[in-house]
Amino acid sequence: AVVSTQSTGECTEKYTNIFLVEVHNERNNLLKEIRESWKCSRLFMGRNKVMAVGLGRTPEAEIKPSLHKLAAGLAGSRGLLFTNETLESVKGWFSEHKKFCFARSGTVATETVVLPEGPLDMPHSMEPQLRQLGLPTRLKDGVVVLDAEHTVCTAGKAVTTQQAHILKHLGNLMAEFQISLVGHWTAGKYTLLQDNIMEAE
Repeated sequence: AVVSTQSTGECTEKYTNIFLVEVHNERNNLLKEIRESWKCSRLFMGRNKVMAVGLGRTPEAEIKPSLHKLAAGLAGSRGLLFTNETLESVKGWFSEHKKFCFARSGTVATETVVLPEGPLDMPHSMEPQLRQLGLPTRLKDGVVVLDAEHTVCTAGKAVTTQQAHILKHLGNLMAEFQISLVGHWTAGKYTLLQDNIMEAE
């Protein structure tokens, strides 16, 4: 949805609940699915400063009580969900809707992936590409063989571009796309829904 100070203000009149949300491992196709599922609501992502100005960044500028507290949390991969659904139904829906996807460069590995020495279950045509990605591979009788044990990634460390490509070839869905609820505003009251350091008291 296109974000403007006007559209943000209009949504505060139309919807009773506003959620400050945070997207983890953002994927455009999955965000599109979320928007399709919430057609009767409005999900705004991006242009956080514009949204913050639309809500009001200070008690003097806010268009409704306590909205400056909500505006203070708009940073990074956060956005706003305007809806007339209840807090319980929103919490329930988002807690259940998570999807695993391929890791990208910078994703923190959730597990250590080690490939043992020996044959790899991959098409022989991929061998040159695997070698380019740093794997010690060769073709033996038309089979891709790993000449030595190889650690693809280590749990807790950021995945490199090369490692992300290898994980994708392995079919490893390591990253989890989800939207978490950070804060909730309704009827002039703002409540934090998780412990975060970026919100105003």
